[in-house]
Amino acid sequence: MITARALEKTFYRNNEPVYAVKGVDVDVAKGELVAFLGPNGAGKSTTLRMLTSLLTPTSGSAQVAGWDIAKNPAQVRSGIGFIGQGNGGGHSYRVLDELHNQGRFYGLPARVYRQRAADLIDALELPGLEKRSVHSLSGGQRRRLDVALGLMNHPPLLFLDEPTTGLDPHARANLWEHIMSMRERYGMTMVLTTHYLDEADDMAERVIVIDHGEIVADASPAELKRDFADDVVTVHLRAVDEVQVRASLQRVPGELTLRTTSDGLVIKLATSQGAKQVPSVLGALGSAGFDVISADADQASLDDVFLNLTGRSLREAA
Repeated sequence: MITARALEKTFYRNNEPVYAVKGVDVDVAKGELVAFLGPNGAGKSTTLRMLTSLLTPTSGSAQVAGWDIAKNPAQVRSGIGFIGQGNGGGHSYRVLDELHNQGRFYGLPARVYRQRAADLIDALELPGLEKRSVHSLSGGQRRRLDVALGLMNHPPLLFLDEPTTGLDPHARANLWEHIMSMRERYGMTMVLTTHYLDEADDMAERVIVIDHGEIVADASPAELKRDFADDVVTVHLRAVDEVQVRASLQRVPGELTLRTTSDGLVIKLATSQGAKQVPSVLGALGSAGFDVISADADQASLDDVFLNLTGRSLREAA
């Protein structure tokens, strides 16, 4: 569905070049759900805007939905759906009118766009809002309308640029439930950008980490966490000698750090398989006669991955 090679975009500010995207290579297969992850200014939204023909690349090439983004932008736009960061519906227009107009923009016959609008209103839980103006809708309702607008042409490829930004957790979960339902119904390929780590982790089959305009990693969430971050086993002991603790855990694989507290010692073990190492850690400490107060295992996160790849926390950078 997408093949991009050496895609670059340079802007100019006060006659000085700003290299927003630097030689990006991307392939997205039919049916995939791929997430671009990165802080503001990393180049992810600029990449999406080039792939959707909204920005002309400075150099490089891309085929999207079978069409060249530079030579055939109209055909690219006719074959995709796009949900941007802002609301797509005109604030003073009515919901049903906006959906019908979207169908007209795609050149659909009246009977087709009317039926599709009715189907999407029902599927995205918008019944009763047909005659409401867009500005009177709640944030979650507006985003569901944006999804409906993006699906009016039944696109095989859907782009979502931070689709849930600004929504509360309940509205985010509700919107994703609808989006995934539409994906299953239409068999769409999906490409999204997001600042929400849980969305990338839970929804995407592949995560592309982009920083300073360059792709620094491209794999499944599980592979990224396995290759670029560690789980952490934390054990709290009553006051003991650090040398004895290190000696008891010398055969347990991982990077060990110790910290003395007012009531004992906190052990942290960075390891690739935290949950599986807990029995080994507790067994070794128990055999040495240490009194364990508590134990926990934290799985590696995509934020850990980003921190290790770029030296920045994604949450802080975003």
